[in-house]
Amino acid sequence: MSTSPNNFLFILSDQHNKSFLGRQNPLFATPNLDGLAERGTFFDKAYTNCPICVPERASLATGRFVHQVGNWDNAHPFHGENESWHHVLRENGVDVTVIGKLHFRSAEDDNGFSEEIETLHVYDGGDLHGCIRDDSSLVRHKAGEIREAGPGNSSYLEYDARIADHAVNWLTSKVSEQDGKPWTLMVSFVCPHPPYIGPQKWFDYYADKSIPAPPQMNEAEWNRHSALEWYRHLHDQETPFSEEEIIQLNRAYAASVSNLDENIGKVLKVIQDLNLEVSTNIIYSTDHGESRGSRGLFGKFTMYEESANVPLIAAGPDFPIGQESNIPVSLVDLFPTFTKNFGIDTGDDDRPGTALQDLISNPPEERYVFSEYHALHFKDGVFMVCDGRYKYIHYHHELPELYDLESDPEENTNLHRRSDYAEVEQRMRDALLRIVDPEETDQKAKTAQAALIEARGGYEAVLKRGHFHNSPTPGEKAKFTNQ
Repeated sequence: MSTSPNNFLFILSDQHNKSFLGRQNPLFATPNLDGLAERGTFFDKAYTNCPICVPERASLATGRFVHQVGNWDNAHPFHGENESWHHVLRENGVDVTVIGKLHFRSAEDDNGFSEEIETLHVYDGGDLHGCIRDDSSLVRHKAGEIREAGPGNSSYLEYDARIADHAVNWLTSKVSEQDGKPWTLMVSFVCPHPPYIGPQKWFDYYADKSIPAPPQMNEAEWNRHSALEWYRHLHDQETPFSEEEIIQLNRAYAASVSNLDENIGKVLKVIQDLNLEVSTNIIYSTDHGESRGSRGLFGKFTMYEESANVPLIAAGPDFPIGQESNIPVSLVDLFPTFTKNFGIDTGDDDRPGTALQDLISNPPEERYVFSEYHALHFKDGVFMVCDGRYKYIHYHHELPELYDLESDPEENTNLHRRSDYAEVEQRMRDALLRIVDPEETDQKAKTAQAALIEARGGYEAVLKRGHFHNSPTPGEKAKFTNQ
């Protein structure tokens, strides 16, 4: 472990399913991320604190849970209103530059960075439709996007290429100007977020490879929980897709992941070429996963492993080499990880996270990670706690679920109300209630969402405005639709 501050490179992607890594399955071509894990620590039990972009990015920035900061959905973006780790570092004299996707309100806000380079933020306030959660007529017709999955190009792929170039240029030019002063660079890619399009060369690479089938892919296997049935209806996924369509989508998704890895490799090569590996801590993660057809679902939004469990790699002088950690961690742990790197004392900090460095050096006997969801496709709040082995999912006003991830990693068997798991279920439920009051939190979210709808002209005005499927890249206009 080093005793003086190191540089910090934080690489973030969007919607990366952890199973799509070469270290998880050699079928996948991700040599750069695999190499980073080999020279660092891979956290196998890492979780998002909210499986949708805007709330998770606000939570990650502030080191607090969504219900603590009130960034409930994709129309309640962070705008510097709560102290972020970037604010703290900058105020303590550390240069903090960000390149790429932030999904905050605007670059015009003081988001805490020393510099923002081609950052992506929400468009015109974000996804207002997502604040309307109880209207069965607001179906998002996503089937077309799924059926159109395949090889090609997209504004997202082009944006990621520019992000990589910006990062390479920043490192080669700016770092030489730092005169030994430690810096922090956040490089935030937008892929493999949909559309499900991958570069032709990578799609061809996966053309003859058998990508593992998603859990509960076939309709007969689907989890028929009432909350998921509502989600399927509102997300246009009640009619099952063919096996060929699911395979095509997974190949396109894998191609996008490999392209992401290629872009990350360009950044890591500069670190190596500039001999910065010995003085730079590097973290890679993503904001949430991707269902890819699991349980008949596509996208994120759920608390199942494919959506909530995320890749997290930490490498550099402060992290053990070649280790895999089973300590339960979540993205709120990154705030204290960054501040600890620079020896910054945040005083009597009541944030829920713990620095990864401390978790590694002093592993806890018991630890619970927490996630929550208050956005589109679910009428009521969804909450989750996981201790690394057991996962308890609280669907507010509906039946909960309990899974043993050790014996049932694909979460096929709900153990709720099983007498032999009653003690475990009670322990997990108690852990969740120590963190959050589901009823109070659910009402707070719905009150804030109703107020925002009213502020934007009311229900009819929001409906007329429509929504857009994916946030536009900088300079691109959003394509609104009512479909």
